[in-house]
Amino acid sequence: MRVFLTFLAAYILSQFYRSFLAVIAPELARALALDPQALGNLQALWIAGFVAMQFPVGFALDRFGPRRTVSLIMLAAVAGAILFARAQTAFALNASMVLIGIGCSAIYMGGIFVFGRMNRSEHFALLCSLLLGIGSAGNLLAATPLAYAAETIGWRGAMLGMAGLTVLSALATFLLIRDPPRLTHDGGGSFISGVKTILSIRALWPLLPLTAVGYAIVLAERGLWAGPYFSSVHGLDAIQRGNALLIMAAAMSAGAILYAPLDRWLGTRKWIVVTGSALTAFCLLALSLLNPATPMAVLIMAALGGFGMTYGVLMAHGRSFIPDALLGRGITMLNILFIGGAGVLQPISGWAMKAMSALPPAQAYAHLHMAFALALIAALAFYLLSREKRVSS
Repeated sequence: MRVFLTFLAAYILSQFYRSFLAVIAPELARALALDPQALGNLQALWIAGFVAMQFPVGFALDRFGPRRTVSLIMLAAVAGAILFARAQTAFALNASMVLIGIGCSAIYMGGIFVFGRMNRSEHFALLCSLLLGIGSAGNLLAATPLAYAAETIGWRGAMLGMAGLTVLSALATFLLIRDPPRLTHDGGGSFISGVKTILSIRALWPLLPLTAVGYAIVLAERGLWAGPYFSSVHGLDAIQRGNALLIMAAAMSAGAILYAPLDRWLGTRKWIVVTGSALTAFCLLALSLLNPATPMAVLIMAALGGFGMTYGVLMAHGRSFIPDALLGRGITMLNILFIGGAGVLQPISGWAMKAMSALPPAQAYAHLHMAFALALIAALAFYLLSREKRVSS
Protein backbone atom coordinates (compact mmCIF):
# COMPACT_ATOMS: atom_id res chain seq x y z
CA MET A 1 0.00 0.00 0.00
CA ARG A 2 2.89 2.40 0.79
CA VAL A 3 4.35 1.79 -2.69
CA PHE A 4 1.00 2.26 -4.42
CA LEU A 5 0.23 5.51 -2.57
CA THR A 6 3.69 6.94 -3.26
CA PHE A 7 3.42 6.31 -6.98
CA LEU A 8 -0.19 7.49 -6.89
CA ALA A 9 0.80 10.90 -5.50
CA ALA A 10 3.45 11.29 -8.20
CA TYR A 11 1.12 10.11 -10.95
CA ILE A 12 -1.58 12.59 -9.94
CA LEU A 13 0.97 15.32 -10.67
CA SER A 14 1.88 13.70 -13.99
CA GLN A 15 -1.78 13.64 -15.01
CA PHE A 16 -2.11 17.30 -14.07
CA TYR A 17 0.85 18.25 -16.22
CA ARG A 18 -0.44 16.40 -19.28
CA SER A 19 -3.89 18.01 -19.19
CA PHE A 20 -3.68 21.48 -17.61
CA LEU A 21 -3.28 23.30 -20.94
CA ALA A 22 -6.90 22.62 -21.92
CA VAL A 23 -8.15 24.81 -19.06
CA ILE A 24 -5.84 27.79 -19.46
CA ALA A 25 -5.33 27.56 -23.26
CA PRO A 26 -7.51 30.59 -24.15
CA GLU A 27 -5.87 32.78 -21.47
CA LEU A 28 -2.40 31.52 -22.40
CA ALA A 29 -3.07 32.21 -26.08
CA ARG A 30 -4.09 35.81 -25.30
CA ALA A 31 -1.17 36.45 -22.93
CA LEU A 32 1.53 35.23 -25.33
CA ALA A 33 -0.27 35.58 -28.70
CA LEU A 34 -0.37 31.83 -29.45
CA ASP A 35 -2.38 30.48 -32.40
CA PRO A 36 -3.94 26.95 -32.49
CA GLN A 37 -0.81 25.51 -34.08
CA ALA A 38 1.35 26.94 -31.27
CA LEU A 39 -0.99 25.49 -28.64
CA GLY A 40 -0.86 22.10 -30.34
CA ASN A 41 2.93 22.33 -30.38
CA LEU A 42 3.04 22.98 -26.62
CA GLN A 43 1.30 19.73 -25.81
CA ALA A 44 3.33 17.94 -28.46
CA LEU A 45 6.58 19.17 -26.90
CA TRP A 46 5.52 17.78 -23.52
CA ILE A 47 4.95 14.49 -25.27
CA ALA A 48 8.27 14.77 -27.14
CA GLY A 49 10.18 15.14 -23.87
CA PHE A 50 8.20 12.29 -22.35
CA VAL A 51 8.67 9.93 -25.29
CA ALA A 52 12.35 10.72 -25.80
CA MET A 53 13.04 9.42 -22.30
CA GLN A 54 11.09 6.16 -22.55
CA PHE A 55 13.86 3.85 -23.78
CA PRO A 56 16.42 5.35 -21.36
CA VAL A 57 13.85 5.04 -18.56
CA GLY A 58 13.17 1.39 -19.47
CA PHE A 59 16.89 0.63 -19.47
CA ALA A 60 17.37 2.43 -16.14
CA LEU A 61 14.45 0.56 -14.54
CA ASP A 62 15.87 -2.81 -15.63
CA ARG A 63 19.42 -1.88 -14.61
CA PHE A 64 19.14 0.50 -11.62
CA GLY A 65 15.59 0.11 -10.31
CA PRO A 66 12.72 2.58 -9.89
CA ARG A 67 13.78 4.37 -6.67
CA ARG A 68 16.57 6.48 -8.15
CA THR A 69 15.24 6.46 -11.70
CA VAL A 70 11.85 8.00 -10.87
CA SER A 71 12.87 10.44 -8.13
CA LEU A 72 15.83 11.96 -9.99
CA ILE A 73 14.04 12.34 -13.32
CA MET A 74 11.09 14.07 -11.59
CA LEU A 75 13.36 17.02 -10.81
CA ALA A 76 13.19 18.00 -14.49
CA ALA A 77 9.44 18.59 -14.02
CA VAL A 78 10.21 20.93 -11.13
CA ALA A 79 12.53 22.99 -13.34
CA GLY A 80 9.97 22.96 -16.15
CA ALA A 81 7.08 24.13 -13.96
CA ILE A 82 9.17 27.03 -12.63
CA LEU A 83 10.22 28.01 -16.16
CA PHE A 84 6.58 27.83 -17.36
CA ALA A 85 5.50 30.13 -14.53
CA ARG A 86 8.15 32.71 -15.48
CA ALA A 87 7.88 32.38 -19.28
CA GLN A 88 7.54 35.56 -21.33
CA THR A 89 7.99 34.03 -24.78
CA ALA A 90 6.71 31.06 -26.74
CA PHE A 91 10.27 29.67 -26.77
CA ALA A 92 10.39 29.60 -22.97
CA LEU A 93 7.00 27.88 -22.85
CA ASN A 94 8.21 25.30 -25.36
CA ALA A 95 11.34 24.57 -23.34
CA SER A 96 9.34 24.30 -20.14
CA MET A 97 6.95 21.75 -21.64
CA VAL A 98 9.87 19.59 -22.81
CA LEU A 99 11.32 19.62 -19.28
CA ILE A 100 7.96 18.80 -17.71
CA GLY A 101 7.50 15.91 -20.15
CA ILE A 102 10.94 14.55 -19.25
CA GLY A 103 10.15 14.87 -15.54
CA CYS A 104 6.92 12.90 -15.89
CA SER A 105 8.40 10.18 -18.11
CA ALA A 106 9.35 7.66 -15.43
CA ILE A 107 6.45 7.95 -12.98
CA TYR A 108 3.82 5.57 -14.34
CA MET A 109 6.47 3.26 -15.80
CA GLY A 110 8.18 3.02 -12.42
CA GLY A 111 4.89 2.08 -10.78
CA ILE A 112 3.91 -0.62 -13.23
CA PHE A 113 7.49 -1.94 -13.28
CA VAL A 114 7.17 -2.60 -9.55
CA PHE A 115 3.69 -4.10 -10.03
CA GLY A 116 4.95 -6.37 -12.80
CA ARG A 117 7.92 -7.61 -10.77
CA MET A 118 6.40 -7.80 -7.28
CA ASN A 119 2.80 -8.92 -7.90
CA ARG A 120 1.03 -11.88 -9.52
CA SER A 121 0.49 -11.49 -13.26
CA GLU A 122 -3.31 -11.67 -12.99
CA HIS A 123 -3.23 -8.57 -10.75
CA PHE A 124 -1.24 -6.49 -13.25
CA ALA A 125 -4.19 -5.00 -15.14
CA LEU A 126 -5.96 -4.33 -11.84
CA LEU A 127 -3.06 -2.37 -10.37
CA CYS A 128 -2.27 -0.54 -13.63
CA SER A 129 -5.89 0.51 -14.08
CA LEU A 130 -6.29 1.56 -10.45
CA LEU A 131 -3.15 3.69 -10.61
CA LEU A 132 -4.37 5.18 -13.88
CA GLY A 133 -7.94 5.68 -12.64
CA ILE A 134 -7.27 7.10 -9.20
CA GLY A 135 -4.24 8.98 -10.51
CA SER A 136 -6.49 10.66 -13.03
CA ALA A 137 -7.51 12.85 -10.13
CA GLY A 138 -4.71 14.97 -11.58
CA ASN A 139 -7.15 15.69 -14.38
CA LEU A 140 -9.56 16.92 -11.71
CA LEU A 141 -6.90 19.29 -10.37
CA ALA A 142 -6.41 20.53 -13.92
CA ALA A 143 -10.10 21.35 -14.30
CA THR A 144 -12.21 23.53 -11.98
CA PRO A 145 -9.52 23.90 -9.23
CA LEU A 146 -7.00 25.17 -11.79
CA ALA A 147 -9.61 27.46 -13.30
CA TYR A 148 -10.29 29.00 -9.86
CA ALA A 149 -6.56 29.24 -9.11
CA ALA A 150 -5.96 30.96 -12.43
CA GLU A 151 -8.74 33.41 -11.63
CA THR A 152 -7.33 34.23 -8.17
CA ILE A 153 -3.52 33.96 -8.27
CA GLY A 154 -3.06 33.62 -12.04
CA TRP A 155 -1.78 30.69 -14.03
CA ARG A 156 1.81 31.65 -13.17
CA GLY A 157 1.19 31.40 -9.44
CA ALA A 158 -0.64 28.10 -9.90
CA MET A 159 2.34 26.62 -11.74
CA LEU A 160 4.77 27.70 -9.01
CA GLY A 161 2.57 25.90 -6.50
CA MET A 162 2.68 22.75 -8.62
CA ALA A 163 6.48 22.96 -8.75
CA GLY A 164 6.57 22.87 -4.95
CA LEU A 165 4.30 19.83 -4.80
CA THR A 166 6.49 18.05 -7.35
CA VAL A 167 9.59 18.56 -5.18
CA LEU A 168 7.80 16.93 -2.24
CA SER A 169 6.64 14.00 -4.36
CA ALA A 170 10.14 13.35 -5.75
CA LEU A 171 11.54 13.32 -2.22
CA ALA A 172 8.83 10.91 -1.05
CA THR A 173 9.61 8.56 -3.94
CA PHE A 174 13.31 8.51 -3.08
CA LEU A 175 12.66 7.83 0.60
CA LEU A 176 9.75 5.37 0.45
CA ILE A 177 10.25 3.18 -2.65
CA ARG A 178 12.35 0.02 -2.50
CA ASP A 179 13.75 -1.58 -5.64
CA PRO A 180 12.65 -5.14 -6.60
CA PRO A 181 15.36 -7.82 -6.32
CA ARG A 182 17.84 -7.78 -9.19
CA LEU A 183 17.47 -10.56 -11.78
CA THR A 184 20.51 -12.70 -12.50
CA HIS A 185 19.83 -12.22 -16.23
CA ASP A 186 18.96 -8.66 -17.21
CA GLY A 187 17.95 -9.33 -20.83
CA GLY A 188 21.06 -7.96 -22.51
CA GLY A 189 23.71 -5.31 -22.16
CA SER A 190 21.95 -2.45 -23.91
CA PHE A 191 18.44 -1.20 -24.30
CA ILE A 192 18.81 -1.38 -28.10
CA SER A 193 19.33 -5.14 -28.05
CA GLY A 194 16.40 -5.49 -25.68
CA VAL A 195 14.16 -3.42 -27.94
CA LYS A 196 15.12 -5.60 -30.94
CA THR A 197 14.09 -8.67 -28.96
CA ILE A 198 10.77 -7.08 -27.98
CA LEU A 199 10.01 -6.03 -31.56
CA SER A 200 10.61 -9.61 -32.70
CA ILE A 201 7.63 -10.78 -30.61
CA ARG A 202 5.06 -11.20 -33.38
CA ALA A 203 2.14 -11.51 -30.94
CA LEU A 204 2.61 -7.82 -30.09
CA TRP A 205 2.25 -6.56 -33.65
CA PRO A 206 -1.57 -6.45 -33.94
CA LEU A 207 -1.69 -4.44 -30.69
CA LEU A 208 0.57 -1.67 -31.92
CA PRO A 209 -1.81 0.45 -34.09
CA LEU A 210 -4.46 0.65 -31.37
CA THR A 211 -1.76 1.32 -28.77
CA ALA A 212 -0.64 4.29 -30.88
CA VAL A 213 -4.12 5.67 -31.60
CA GLY A 214 -6.63 4.81 -28.86
CA TYR A 215 -5.22 6.59 -25.83
CA ALA A 216 -3.75 9.34 -28.02
CA ILE A 217 -7.24 10.43 -29.08
CA VAL A 218 -8.44 10.59 -25.48
CA LEU A 219 -5.35 12.61 -24.54
CA ALA A 220 -5.88 14.96 -27.48
CA GLU A 221 -9.50 15.60 -26.52
CA ARG A 222 -8.94 16.02 -22.78
CA GLY A 223 -5.51 17.61 -22.89
CA LEU A 224 -5.96 20.04 -25.79
CA TRP A 225 -9.18 20.28 -27.79
CA ALA A 226 -12.05 19.85 -25.31
CA GLY A 227 -11.43 23.25 -23.72
CA PRO A 228 -11.29 25.22 -26.98
CA TYR A 229 -14.26 23.18 -28.30
CA PHE A 230 -16.44 24.16 -25.35
CA SER A 231 -15.20 27.75 -25.62
CA SER A 232 -15.62 28.38 -29.35
CA VAL A 233 -18.56 26.09 -30.17
CA HIS A 234 -20.57 26.34 -26.95
CA GLY A 235 -19.43 29.73 -25.62
CA LEU A 236 -18.37 28.56 -22.16
CA ASP A 237 -16.22 30.85 -20.00
CA ALA A 238 -13.18 29.69 -18.00
CA ILE A 239 -15.12 28.40 -14.98
CA GLN A 240 -17.79 26.73 -17.12
CA ARG A 241 -15.06 25.08 -19.20
CA GLY A 242 -13.40 23.92 -16.02
CA ASN A 243 -16.67 22.37 -14.85
CA ALA A 244 -17.19 20.59 -18.18
CA LEU A 245 -13.64 19.25 -18.14
CA LEU A 246 -14.08 18.24 -14.50
CA ILE A 247 -16.98 16.02 -15.53
CA MET A 248 -14.89 14.50 -18.31
CA ALA A 249 -11.94 13.97 -15.96
CA ALA A 250 -14.17 12.28 -13.38
CA ALA A 251 -15.56 9.99 -16.08
CA MET A 252 -12.03 9.09 -17.20
CA SER A 253 -11.04 8.25 -13.65
CA ALA A 254 -14.18 6.19 -13.09
CA GLY A 255 -13.73 4.42 -16.41
CA ALA A 256 -10.17 3.32 -15.64
CA ILE A 257 -11.22 2.09 -12.19
CA LEU A 258 -14.19 0.16 -13.59
CA TYR A 259 -11.96 -1.47 -16.20
CA ALA A 260 -9.53 -2.61 -13.47
CA PRO A 261 -11.11 -5.96 -12.41
CA LEU A 262 -12.88 -6.82 -15.67
CA ASP A 263 -10.16 -9.02 -17.20
CA ARG A 264 -10.23 -11.34 -14.16
CA TRP A 265 -14.04 -11.33 -14.00
CA LEU A 266 -14.58 -11.96 -17.71
CA GLY A 267 -11.44 -13.98 -18.50
CA THR A 268 -10.43 -11.76 -21.43
CA ARG A 269 -8.52 -8.58 -22.12
CA LYS A 270 -8.93 -8.40 -25.87
CA TRP A 271 -12.71 -8.14 -25.94
CA ILE A 272 -12.78 -5.59 -23.14
CA VAL A 273 -10.50 -3.37 -25.23
CA VAL A 274 -12.55 -4.00 -28.37
CA THR A 275 -15.79 -3.00 -26.64
CA GLY A 276 -14.34 0.11 -25.00
CA SER A 277 -12.67 1.29 -28.21
CA ALA A 278 -15.83 0.76 -30.27
CA LEU A 279 -17.89 2.80 -27.80
CA THR A 280 -15.26 5.56 -27.88
CA ALA A 281 -15.50 5.67 -31.67
CA PHE A 282 -19.29 5.90 -31.39
CA CYS A 283 -18.96 8.94 -29.09
CA LEU A 284 -16.65 10.65 -31.57
CA LEU A 285 -19.12 10.00 -34.38
CA ALA A 286 -21.91 11.44 -32.25
CA LEU A 287 -19.94 14.64 -31.62
CA SER A 288 -19.23 14.91 -35.33
CA LEU A 289 -22.66 14.13 -36.76
CA LEU A 290 -25.17 15.37 -34.19
CA ASN A 291 -23.82 18.85 -33.33
CA PRO A 292 -25.19 18.31 -29.81
CA ALA A 293 -26.41 21.03 -27.47
CA THR A 294 -24.09 21.94 -24.60
CA PRO A 295 -25.44 19.54 -21.90
CA MET A 296 -25.43 16.60 -24.33
CA ALA A 297 -21.96 17.55 -25.62
CA VAL A 298 -20.62 17.48 -22.05
CA LEU A 299 -22.16 14.03 -21.49
CA ILE A 300 -20.82 12.64 -24.77
CA MET A 301 -17.34 14.02 -24.06
CA ALA A 302 -17.48 12.43 -20.60
CA ALA A 303 -18.56 9.08 -22.08
CA LEU A 304 -15.74 9.32 -24.63
CA GLY A 305 -13.25 9.78 -21.80
CA GLY A 306 -14.66 6.95 -19.68
CA PHE A 307 -14.94 4.34 -22.44
CA GLY A 308 -11.55 5.34 -23.85
CA MET A 309 -9.56 4.49 -20.71
CA THR A 310 -8.60 0.97 -21.84
CA TYR A 311 -4.90 1.83 -21.32
CA GLY A 312 -4.35 -0.49 -18.34
CA VAL A 313 -6.07 -3.48 -19.94
CA LEU A 314 -4.25 -3.00 -23.26
CA MET A 315 -0.93 -2.61 -21.41
CA ALA A 316 -1.64 -5.87 -19.55
CA HIS A 317 -2.42 -7.58 -22.87
CA GLY A 318 0.96 -6.50 -24.20
CA ARG A 319 2.82 -7.27 -20.95
CA SER A 320 1.62 -10.89 -21.13
CA PHE A 321 4.00 -11.44 -24.08
CA ILE A 322 7.06 -9.68 -22.52
CA PRO A 323 9.64 -11.67 -20.46
CA ASP A 324 10.48 -10.39 -16.96
CA ALA A 325 14.11 -9.68 -17.86
CA LEU A 326 12.93 -7.14 -20.45
CA LEU A 327 9.99 -5.77 -18.52
CA GLY A 328 11.27 -2.20 -18.17
CA ARG A 329 12.15 -1.89 -21.84
CA GLY A 330 8.97 -3.70 -22.90
CA ILE A 331 6.50 -1.52 -21.04
CA THR A 332 8.30 1.67 -22.00
CA MET A 333 8.23 0.63 -25.67
CA LEU A 334 4.46 0.22 -25.42
CA ASN A 335 4.24 3.52 -23.60
CA ILE A 336 6.11 5.24 -26.41
CA LEU A 337 3.23 4.24 -28.65
CA PHE A 338 0.56 5.19 -26.08
CA ILE A 339 1.98 8.66 -25.53
CA GLY A 340 3.98 9.08 -28.74
CA GLY A 341 0.81 8.61 -30.75
CA ALA A 342 -0.51 11.74 -29.09
CA GLY A 343 2.76 13.48 -29.89
CA VAL A 344 2.09 12.89 -33.57
CA LEU A 345 -1.67 13.37 -33.42
CA GLN A 346 -1.76 16.68 -31.59
CA PRO A 347 0.45 18.83 -33.87
CA ILE A 348 -1.27 17.29 -36.91
CA SER A 349 -4.65 18.13 -35.43
CA GLY A 350 -3.38 21.63 -34.60
CA TRP A 351 -2.29 22.08 -38.20
CA ALA A 352 -5.68 20.80 -39.41
CA MET A 353 -7.62 23.14 -37.13
CA LYS A 354 -5.50 26.06 -38.30
CA ALA A 355 -6.19 25.08 -41.92
CA MET A 356 -9.93 25.02 -41.13
CA SER A 357 -9.89 28.39 -39.34
CA ALA A 358 -12.11 29.94 -42.03
CA LEU A 359 -14.88 27.43 -41.29
CA PRO A 360 -17.48 27.96 -38.55
CA PRO A 361 -16.07 26.44 -35.32
CA ALA A 362 -18.84 23.81 -35.10
CA GLN A 363 -18.03 22.56 -38.59
CA ALA A 364 -14.27 22.49 -37.98
CA TYR A 365 -14.67 20.46 -34.78
CA ALA A 366 -17.11 18.11 -36.52
CA HIS A 367 -14.40 17.34 -39.09
CA LEU A 368 -11.83 16.85 -36.32
CA HIS A 369 -14.02 14.40 -34.40
CA MET A 370 -14.82 12.47 -37.58
CA ALA A 371 -11.12 12.11 -38.37
CA PHE A 372 -10.45 10.84 -34.84
CA ALA A 373 -13.30 8.32 -35.16
CA LEU A 374 -12.07 6.93 -38.47
CA ALA A 375 -8.48 6.57 -37.18
CA LEU A 376 -9.72 4.67 -34.13
CA ILE A 377 -11.91 2.34 -36.21
CA ALA A 378 -8.99 1.53 -38.53
CA ALA A 379 -6.67 0.72 -35.59
CA LEU A 380 -9.37 -1.42 -34.01
CA ALA A 381 -9.64 -3.48 -37.19
CA PHE A 382 -5.97 -4.48 -36.83
CA TYR A 383 -6.41 -5.23 -33.13
CA LEU A 384 -9.13 -7.77 -33.95
CA LEU A 385 -6.35 -9.96 -35.41
CA SER A 386 -4.60 -10.26 -32.02
CA ARG A 387 -4.50 -13.34 -29.82
CA GLU A 388 -4.39 -13.46 -26.03
CA LYS A 389 -3.24 -15.71 -23.24
CA ARG A 390 -5.77 -17.09 -20.79
CA VAL A 391 -6.49 -14.71 -17.92
CA SER A 392 -6.67 -16.32 -14.48
CA SER A 393 -9.50 -15.29 -12.19
